[in-house]
Amino acid sequence: MKRSEINAALRELEIMCEREHYYLPPFCSFTPEQWKSLGHEYDEVRDCMLGWDITDYGLGDFDRVGMSLITIRNGNRSKADKYPKVYAEKLLYLKEGQYSPNHFHWYKTEDIINRGGGNVRIRVYNSRPDESIDRETEVTVHMDGRTFTVPAGTQLRLRPGESIHIQQFLYHDFEVESGTGAVLLGEVSQCNDDNTDNRFEPPVGRFPEIEEDEPPYRLLCNEYPPAASETDIS
Repeated sequence: MKRSEINAALRELEIMCEREHYYLPPFCSFTPEQWKSLGHEYDEVRDCMLGWDITDYGLGDFDRVGMSLITIRNGNRSKADKYPKVYAEKLLYLKEGQYSPNHFHWYKTEDIINRGGGNVRIRVYNSRPDESIDRETEVTVHMDGRTFTVPAGTQLRLRPGESIHIQQFLYHDFEVESGTGAVLLGEVSQCNDDNTDNRFEPPVGRFPEIEEDEPPYRLLCNEYPPAASETDIS
């Protein structure tokens, strides 16, 4: 992705958060220059990959296959002694025409909540023991206290305020229902690890290759510089 595309996506997500009255933590407003001077007091943001996250899944077509995210809180299972949180919270933003590819998580279970905007459609499949997609068996679905079954590949609609529970090994994808407008989603889950806990089918990337055509507006969650030593509190 071009940095200009990422900057535009960040600003669009900021506007959506304001529109839906979702207020962001202070670290989301830090500039790249501010990050150069911040010390170890912000290690949790760095080590748990909190903050902004824009992805085109390595396909270079963000407006068709992409998503904008913010990780608000998270633990770190590889550093559980330092970061004992066992939960995470994210915001996810999808525009009409965008698609988030089919995947499951080995470790993480999550609730996806429509926080505002249009309707989101989530397609679900079970996985087979070899981790391939099961296109035959019915899927047990948990939505807002209701448990029911649907045929494999069913697209479930989430209107604002509605949610779905996504268990481990359950394939799912996201897209906006045409004509309903962009969607702001919430994700409440166990600890999130986008480096090791996503199985995409078919395989895609997770973090974009960036072409630097203008200065960054905000740093992404995998771009933070090392802590400034003069404020070392470790």
